[in-house]
Amino acid sequence: MKKWLIPVIIIALLAFAIYQWAVGFNNTAVEYEANAKTAWSNVESSYQRRNDLIGNLVKTVQGAADFEKSTLTAVIEARAKATSTTIDASNLTADNMAQFQQAQSGLSGALSKLLVSVERYPELKANQNFLELQSQLEGTENRINIARDRYNEKVNIYDIHTSKFPGSVLVGWFGFEEMPRYKADAGSENAPDVDFDFK
Repeated sequence: MKKWLIPVIIIALLAFAIYQWAVGFNNTAVEYEANAKTAWSNVESSYQRRNDLIGNLVKTVQGAADFEKSTLTAVIEARAKATSTTIDASNLTADNMAQFQQAQSGLSGALSKLLVSVERYPELKANQNFLELQSQLEGTENRINIARDRYNEKVNIYDIHTSKFPGSVLVGWFGFEEMPRYKADAGSENAPDVDFDFK
């Protein structure tokens, strides 16, 4: 074997090993990113279920002729805003996430006011359709929370993979970026004020 051939073989083996490592990093990052995007789609699906249920709830409440129109209007407007604010899973930025979250929080607040207002209407509280929708909404809120937690778990796996050395060196080369996590609403760390004064 010629002496000059040994360094060429070593360099070729080294280049192949680096190539394999880079391909492995890239393919794993692609998989983790896709899993996080799918988890985000599940979050949106849960919110869509809530929006659909709210539409049915509003129709049921509208049947109570003397129900407060302003409360109902606030829910309808908040639902319209929440359904018009969507995020493409391939464009999950912190700003887009904050805008989406703000619209969903507005809907949650309006819905809470609606459900508290119902206490003043005994015939509505006894309505079987309303009770079933209310129960489904409670279950959906739990689904939303689980979906958000799962999304954050998938993002965490992706971020760890792309942030740890030596993979962090390849991140820019392959165009991977940090993905935003779903965060709690501002002020949610404070206990809510509960007012049962229905005067």
